[in-house]
Amino acid sequence: MHQVERAIFDIRRGLPILLRDEEQDILVQPIESVDDGTLERLVATAGEAPGLVLSRHRLALLGQPIEAETARLSLDKPSSLDARHLGELAFGVDVPGTTHPVVSASRADHAALTLMRRALLIPAALTARVASGSRALVESLVERGELLAVEAAKAERCFEAASGLLKRVSEARIPLAEAAQSRFILFREPDGLREHVAIVIGEPADWREAVPLRLHSACLTGDLFGSLRCDCGEQLRNAVADIEAMGGGVLLYLAQEGRGIGLANKLRAYSLQDEGLDTLDADQILGFGEDERRYGVAVDMLAALEVRRVQLLTNNPIKITALIEGGIEVTDRQALYGRLTEQNYRYLNAKAKRAGHMLEAVLENYERPSRD
Repeated sequence: MHQVERAIFDIRRGLPILLRDEEQDILVQPIESVDDGTLERLVATAGEAPGLVLSRHRLALLGQPIEAETARLSLDKPSSLDARHLGELAFGVDVPGTTHPVVSASRADHAALTLMRRALLIPAALTARVASGSRALVESLVERGELLAVEAAKAERCFEAASGLLKRVSEARIPLAEAAQSRFILFREPDGLREHVAIVIGEPADWREAVPLRLHSACLTGDLFGSLRCDCGEQLRNAVADIEAMGGGVLLYLAQEGRGIGLANKLRAYSLQDEGLDTLDADQILGFGEDERRYGVAVDMLAALEVRRVQLLTNNPIKITALIEGGIEVTDRQALYGRLTEQNYRYLNAKAKRAGHMLEAVLENYERPSRD
């Protein structure tokens, strides 16, 4: 998977890559780094006009609902090859729809979008089939190291590649205000993009048989700066205090900002929420699903800590299911709340009503301030 890891770094730098597939090789260009010059080079190299690969969530907004996870907009018209127009199609807000023909995505197209997600970019990419007359040029670029070639089948599995390969890097004692006897253990994923921390509270020998556990996704704005748009910071500190009161346990601090879409896209989604959208709709306008997080890394961290039976502090049923499917026994669930405020009410209400989070006890008795 070394080539896939290199591809992710190239994509984040805005460079094109070549995906090799049995059907046909394609050039892939992340939409976030597209300008008119990039478009000209892409067409000149591939020898064919590109298509725009989008997720079903984004295509639904454009009036093109599909059942598959991805599809490709045909851009054969010269007027389509305009960077501003492509940006509007990929993540613009006020887009009335599109008349571009929708065609089925190939495996390489799907792999391209998977790489965008892994790289924490907008899930949209230009993909151009390499014409027969352009193969010699493309192969020369690959041989000279100017273009990275990756097998589409391996790129498509880039999220699964880290399974079982998590590296335990370093650790230290870090006394916390809510739990003075705590140890931080840092784990790094094999592609080097994400680092996760296990906070071990108390002595494992003193833990309950079902270890108190919190899976906490990183939230820079809430955890560090105390943002009022969410309850993440309070949940984090309440979880540490609760685990300490239960005799110790584990908090996994997972690098999955914004339900897995990354900080840049989370801030984009916040801007959309300021226009009146709820948190789920905002993410879907950008092309993401309701929740892009994956919890295989949490299962691997628990295995490294030799934790197999847990009492989970969560309001999210998806976390319970993910741990059980990963072979972790979840004996019980404990609710975990932060304060409900005027600023985070819409966010929490959307999570409860649309994503199934168990927040009824908080939402039922809350009276929103009058705006008279």
